[in-house]
Amino acid sequence: MTIPRRIFLAALGAASVLPLLVRRTLAAYPERPIHLIVPFAAGGNADIVGRITGDLISKTLNQPVVVENRGGAGGGVGAEFVAHATPDGYTLLVGSNGPLTVNPFVHADLGYDPLKDFVAVSLTSYVPHALIMSSKVQAKNMTELIAQSKTTPLTVATSGIGSATHMTLERLKAATGANITHVPYRGGGALMPDLMSGTVDGAMTEFSTALPLHQAQQAHIVAIAAAHRSKVAPDIPTFDESGVKGFTAQSYIGVVAPAKTPAEIVDKLQTAIAQGLSPGSPAAERLIGLGSEVASAEQMTPKGFAEFIRADYENMREAAKLAGITPQ
Repeated sequence: MTIPRRIFLAALGAASVLPLLVRRTLAAYPERPIHLIVPFAAGGNADIVGRITGDLISKTLNQPVVVENRGGAGGGVGAEFVAHATPDGYTLLVGSNGPLTVNPFVHADLGYDPLKDFVAVSLTSYVPHALIMSSKVQAKNMTELIAQSKTTPLTVATSGIGSATHMTLERLKAATGANITHVPYRGGGALMPDLMSGTVDGAMTEFSTALPLHQAQQAHIVAIAAAHRSKVAPDIPTFDESGVKGFTAQSYIGVVAPAKTPAEIVDKLQTAIAQGLSPGSPAAERLIGLGSEVASAEQMTPKGFAEFIRADYENMREAAKLAGITPQ
């Protein structure tokens, strides 16, 4: 069967115009408001950093960024929503430990694959985990704490079974041999009164959460799981300095988009975030003031953030094994 010449030429013309239309669409992005999904309730670290990030994107790309809180299932509800959204750059996720690297080892049926259903845009910041002890605990450093735990077992709280801080605690126990009993709470805020009263001996939590108690001398941070000391509290040593070599762990925040989002759009978003978080910028200084570490230039790239996610994914796999956690 032969195709009429005019139909063939029309089809050929349409095919040649299509790439041009796609390029024009990408060049015009964004043409309407962008929705940034925070998969947790308002007021937490992910929400605060997400709103700072949304403001940076909005100012650079000259479009409103609507921040929506879709909490539930440790971040899984919001993550699943974005994973199945149209990959056009108008629906993004504030990605963090819970939905990206912890949930796969806690929940049997996520409804999404964190390594396949998203494309990394940019890591923005991370908050090192910190081991903070009640003022009733005599040990002031890791050596003393490990020794004390051998004679008097210690109780250390986290924000819950399978949480990022629980995973960090299990890794620390394995690395040091400390005799520590895990006490799970429903959220980081819930454990603080018991920490201050001495009901539990200590807590593994985000540095930003522990710092105010340390500064007020209501409890003391033994060490932080960072590569270097914090600028806002240089008196606190790292775990590496305290003898737990190479030990780092953090709660991180970044932006991911649905898989198959065009690279040109990902690059526009990444550039907006990186420019807004340049060293010394108001946004970067605000994050530092909150106890966060601003991501490096390499970590802010899509490739750098993707590698960061995969490395943390493997850390969580090992921590889940140590804790005896299986997906439920």
